[in-house]
Amino acid sequence: METRTLGRSGIVIPKLVFGGNVFGWTVDQATSFNILDALLEQQLNFIDTADVYSAWVEGNQGGESETIIGNWLKKSGKRDKVIIATKVGNPMGEAKKGLSAAYIKQAVEASLRRLQTDYIDLYQSHKDDPGIPLEETLTAFDALIKEGKVRAIGASNYSGARLAEALQISERHGLARYETLQPEYNFYDRQQYEQDLEPVVTEHGVGVINYYALASGFLSGKYRAKEDAAKSRRGEGAIAKYLNPRGLRILAALDAVSERYHATPSQVALAWQIKRPSITAPIASATSIDQLKELSKAAELRLSDEDYRLLEQESAWQ
Repeated sequence: METRTLGRSGIVIPKLVFGGNVFGWTVDQATSFNILDALLEQQLNFIDTADVYSAWVEGNQGGESETIIGNWLKKSGKRDKVIIATKVGNPMGEAKKGLSAAYIKQAVEASLRRLQTDYIDLYQSHKDDPGIPLEETLTAFDALIKEGKVRAIGASNYSGARLAEALQISERHGLARYETLQPEYNFYDRQQYEQDLEPVVTEHGVGVINYYALASGFLSGKYRAKEDAAKSRRGEGAIAKYLNPRGLRILAALDAVSERYHATPSQVALAWQIKRPSITAPIASATSIDQLKELSKAAELRLSDEDYRLLEQESAWQ
């Protein structure tokens, strides 16, 4: 498996990140364990989760994904074989949210307990907290790195201006900087990242691990008509947002290129993102071993420059 470096952190990762949001949501612990075992077999050893996953499920309170990963780490003894990214900031209950120094200190300890580990490879701000000075947040993260509890830090859902400001503050005060950005980005949702964020990450050498890489499953090609909404829990939302003339044009382009490579639309959509110079590794999830094996092939698929440009043209937002 070809690898890449995460920003300037020195952390080496595969070209595809596994999204741990499914753990404790659409897959139970036993299935999660099987998927985690298979991830290592496929050399996809970078797992992205968050403390809040999966609080949206009835009966959950957040922390379920981290807990399952932690239980697997304890059972397997393979902490040194995986790279774990998690996040802080989204609401975890009354007064448990945001990016204040006090809350970060509290939240990281809770994540470490659930993960049953003494360090987190990549600790990310889940979203910007405009009510807390960036210097306070970065100082708190810097302290965690110095304590050995975190290896590197990243930002998710920041604007280009706020990310640039955070990078400037880190440089000015000698603090650890955001080595990664986790934005929404896929073959359909391109404009915000390319227009606002890509110039910043390119200038500063920030790694990018983008979420919704398959546009809630739309880029798999399984949602092509309104009646397809029943195919999964995300179907209704995917159809409402993506099933339009531009979306159908994108699917047609994916179909054409997929046929040439004897690949699936999902594999081609991910391979296109992997080939984009500013993208380090897109995030994708699977709920079965078969799905995981299909996704892993995207990291091996090498699109020609001609096909890359064709796909870029057919999905153009301008």
